[in-house]
Amino acid sequence: MSKENKKLGMGLGALLSSSSPNKSSVNKIDISKISPNKQQPRKNFEEKEVRELSNSIKNQGLIQPIIVRDVGNDEYEIIAGERRWRACQLAGLHSVDCVVLEASEEKVFELALIENIQRQDLNVVEEAKAYKKLIEKNSIKTEELSKKIGKSSSHISNLIRILELDEEIHNMIISKKISMGHARALIGVPDALAKARQIVEKKLSVRDVEKSTSKYKQIRKKQSQKDPNILDLERELSDKIGLKTSIHFNESGSSGSLTLFYSDLNQLDEIMKRLKK
Repeated sequence: MSKENKKLGMGLGALLSSSSPNKSSVNKIDISKISPNKQQPRKNFEEKEVRELSNSIKNQGLIQPIIVRDVGNDEYEIIAGERRWRACQLAGLHSVDCVVLEASEEKVFELALIENIQRQDLNVVEEAKAYKKLIEKNSIKTEELSKKIGKSSSHISNLIRILELDEEIHNMIISKKISMGHARALIGVPDALAKARQIVEKKLSVRDVEKSTSKYKQIRKKQSQKDPNILDLERELSDKIGLKTSIHFNESGSSGSLTLFYSDLNQLDEIMKRLKK
């Protein structure tokens, strides 16, 4: 593991200690010149938490400075500390203590993710989306991300898999109406949303859900064991069109489906242009 990756795994404190004295010194910055990070992994800030932190700042001051980057024109973007920034605004402060770092947009997102994970500020859905975005945007493997953030590969993979579920199920997980154990048991189940509603209504245990969905898991496992010829055809198609493909045959083998996977709207737009030619 590189020195930089070790520091990222240890968190922002290690990264700050590696900065030059000038870059890591604390500066007073006008609060109106600071804006939140658009790529902030955390989307939900509990109003009660922000209010309590605001009262603490009024009485004790801001103990930990906000970490920002200079985006030009005397404007700054938050790398870490958006909740503190919100609380300072609520407390009526006109300027706040900040540490200014040089960082690319990719690094900003990475550092924001690390801080939120270490503080356990992200709910599991936000965390999963952040992992997926980092992997896709930086074209890195799960193992590499694991080293960067100090989380196991299995933890990252299991969280990303819950994104396959319906958004309503995501909200159930966030509101703790169902557990991560329930969610994992629902992955790959055709009627997952109906089953999730049943879990809430009947207060089903994880074991109950696993028993009732086991047949779907077996079918899915059987389907995943594809003929090597089909796998070769998928690879050939993927190489030609530049997109991940998946071929599925029905039970008779005479018909089936071809699925194209795109990672962003630009790729979808490119697919549509090709089809119109």
